[in-house]
Amino acid sequence: MKSIMFFCIPAHGHHNPTFPVVKELVNRGNTVRFYSFNEFKEKVEATGATFISCDAYLSEVEKEVESGEKTMSTIDMTIVDLQTTAKMDHFLHNEVEEFKPDVIVSDSVCFWGKLTARKYKIPMVVSTTTFAFNKQSASYMKSSFAEIMDLIKGQKRVNAELKNLEQYGYHEKSIMPLVQNDNYTDTIVYATEKYQPFSNTFSKHYAFVGPSVFSDYLPDKKNQRPLVYISLGTVVSNKPDFYKKCIEALRNENVDVIISCGRVVDPQSLNGLAENVKVYSTVNQLEVLSKANVFLTHNGMNSTSESLYMATPMVLFPQTNEQRAVARRAKEMGAGFELKGESVTEIHDAIMEVLNNGKYADAAMSCSDDFRSALGPKGAADFIEAAPHLMPKEDKKNIRREILPGVLQLVFWCVMIAFMFSFKALTGSDKWWIVAIVANVIFPFYKKLVARLV
Repeated sequence: MKSIMFFCIPAHGHHNPTFPVVKELVNRGNTVRFYSFNEFKEKVEATGATFISCDAYLSEVEKEVESGEKTMSTIDMTIVDLQTTAKMDHFLHNEVEEFKPDVIVSDSVCFWGKLTARKYKIPMVVSTTTFAFNKQSASYMKSSFAEIMDLIKGQKRVNAELKNLEQYGYHEKSIMPLVQNDNYTDTIVYATEKYQPFSNTFSKHYAFVGPSVFSDYLPDKKNQRPLVYISLGTVVSNKPDFYKKCIEALRNENVDVIISCGRVVDPQSLNGLAENVKVYSTVNQLEVLSKANVFLTHNGMNSTSESLYMATPMVLFPQTNEQRAVARRAKEMGAGFELKGESVTEIHDAIMEVLNNGKYADAAMSCSDDFRSALGPKGAADFIEAAPHLMPKEDKKNIRREILPGVLQLVFWCVMIAFMFSFKALTGSDKWWIVAIVANVIFPFYKKLVARLV
């Protein structure tokens, strides 16, 4: 039996998939300490794990973001998380010394969990509650120009925070190893191989276990009339005008509507606007989804996975880059229709499209079958108990896969540049620029060829 430290950020979508896994680990006799936040205490303790509160180390702005009262840019959140790591250093040092964990399981964006594992050289398993992102799957993440500029401008500030962490024994030269997936770190992904984009490009250090769900509910869509469920999650749910448009769009349709509006919007301000609509701050989402015929969602990974697990097709309304990636994949699987705008007409037409076209429900059912046949919490627990996964031959292949393409691309351009400089001597012509044009045309095909060969 192992002693295991679990770390997570203060977000429902990152906590929820871990609870069935933790419960499975505890039931097997492992000792688990879950470093979480007071809001999740009851759920953590229900798994049998020991709850350790980290609220004292959260900044006020982090609490506001989690409550939905405020949003932050990626750079600002990165900086705040690095500062939180510094605040927690002494506390976590004492915890490691006293508990002596065999393995650390850290959320993929929980810097203090990852850095603790690295500092004390403790085997680590990364818990990835969205898709795993590498060079191939990162194509699903499309940043706006403003977001790219924010990342560029904020890099100096991030580097300053990394420099500050050196005094605590954390020696990270770049933020990238903390935020991106690699092929050497043991990683659990709560998606199936079929659902994960480019799953074949990840190493054997990855376990695609599928959704981790606490539920005995089964899909049961035999309603007297169609049930429409609307929720934008817990972080970006402060959109009362949008909910009012949804109510207006559906008030005269022969459907029942349930809206989960989050903790910021007062449900009483929306209830009574239409007889067929009921609004709540929170609901038992899995129970509602088991009966719902369509789900208008922000496409958080957790909500989207639960929707497909319950065979519920979706109207896709992503709010962030990560959510856009999840929505794109759901659309590719045929299980969702994208909401292009926020007008009453667009909302109405999108929902009715999914309700009236059976292809979306069929695709959602296919995804449900795939999800329910996955490894699930038991497979995730097996993977954690077996960590670290030592694969010297596999890791050598990974090095070749990562380094060789860059080397061959460098060779390509060296040859092209040499040819340009010697073009006149070889051909007697001054039109060396022809080589540059041809090289730029050929290069994309060359990259694809190298990727296949490697």
